Amino acid sequence: MPDKKKTHPLQDANEPNLLTETYPHVLPPLIRFEGPVTEQIDGQAVTFDLAAVKTRPICITDTTFRDGQQARPPYTVDQMVHIYDLMSRLGGPNGVIRQTEFFLYTANDRETLDRCRALGHDYPECTGWIRAVKGDFRLVKEAGLKETGMLTSSSDYHIFNKLKFHSRRECMDAYCEVVDAALEAGVRPRCHFEDITRADIEGFVLPFAEKLMRMSEQVPEELTAKIRLCDTMGFGLPYPGVDLPRSIPKLIYKLNREVGVPSDRLEWHGHNDFHKVSVNAATAWLYGCDFANTTLFGFGERTGNPPLEGAIMEYIALKGDLCGIDTTAITELADYMRSIGLPIPDNYPFVGKAFNTTRAGIHAGGLRQDERIYNIFDTTRLLNRPPRVAITDKSGADGVAHWVNESLGLTGKNRISKIKIHRLARWVNDQYEVEGRLTAISDQEMEAKAEELLGEYWHANNDERRPAATETSGRSADQETADTDRAARE
Repeated sequence: MPDKKKTHPLQDANEPNLLTETYPHVLPPLIRFEGPVTEQIDGQAVTFDLAAVKTRPICITDTTFRDGQQARPPYTVDQMVHIYDLMSRLGGPNGVIRQTEFFLYTANDRETLDRCRALGHDYPECTGWIRAVKGDFRLVKEAGLKETGMLTSSSDYHIFNKLKFHSRRECMDAYCEVVDAALEAGVRPRCHFEDITRADIEGFVLPFAEKLMRMSEQVPEELTAKIRLCDTMGFGLPYPGVDLPRSIPKLIYKLNREVGVPSDRLEWHGHNDFHKVSVNAATAWLYGCDFANTTLFGFGERTGNPPLEGAIMEYIALKGDLCGIDTTAITELADYMRSIGLPIPDNYPFVGKAFNTTRAGIHAGGLRQDERIYNIFDTTRLLNRPPRVAITDKSGADGVAHWVNESLGLTGKNRISKIKIHRLARWVNDQYEVEGRLTAISDQEMEAKAEELLGEYWHANNDERRPAATETSGRSADQETADTDRAARE
């Protein structure tokens, strides 16, 4: 703390400073660093240049078809192929979503892999996942895969209590036999250090990693071992000053700088047991791990994994550019996942039905004056999701006017003023003050009343919207809402 307080005189202004260098609105808010940070490691101050992430080749990997399937009934082959196709579009031609992984044990697994590869996408690259069993490499070779993940649990909870090894030496030797089998088969091994945030880092993790690096010196670069750091129980922490094994900065430093595992052969795989899954993945990026492993909408075993779409937004915020990413595919993926029964909470970021919907009239007034006041970024441009207003007793005339304009797709000078919708706003108010209503008014109710009270004006501006609305009959509530939203945008 400084010895003396500083004075902060008012800096008067006649024009707003909207801090657009950080909040450009056409992109998610940018993450900007003022300088390096210091972490105490083994009693020494170690400096990290977090801003270097902007030029480092960080990427996203995906486990929707592996860990993601452990949280739900199995996907059909057609469903996985469609998701993979959209995922490729989302990650773009630069391979921001660099890899995804598949089980290889059933006929459906292998058919899915074949059909995904048949699409001809460069990214995400298809990789496998097997047990640490030498015989399983036959499946990898038969599938023609260049890389596979394999389970190499790293904590004593697993080594002794689950896998029943008699010693760490016996365990490491067994793992190395499987790695040798992979290298002999011409398959790149990706060793999944399960439960690493509960492991003895100095006693097992680092010696095993060193052994993998020595083995990798004997093979071509394309076969060198990768390491996935699996925070199986979500115990990892991003804060400076935390001790091992929970410290993500220290863990990355030890592997990257002390053992010499290159950044492009380190991958972080987190779980969300303590609501830190996204910030932990970003922390791994910042401290020298090039790959963050994710699942679509965070669906994974137990509490789930880093959400793929969240990692996409974080990537853009760190890079300051879309880098070929098609963010509108996020909305299409969400619509598709709902259609096959995946529950997405209404308030879920970026894709929930209500993520950019306001219920407060004062907020709606702000949206009407300048969308940037109450919208996190240009959700219409990036997600095909204009900001919306849910009609309740708190909406007021501003909220009703915003609902009408968005429903009719009116912009600029064509937007209807709140004065012209005063009868509709009065009806909304009476629903609560006179009728004693306790629930929000649905779009269907609002449309019917708007047609009655706005008459020809509503009909004149609503012609293009009607065909899409009639197509929803007989479909699920989620699909009807998605179609109504889409029609309003068009």
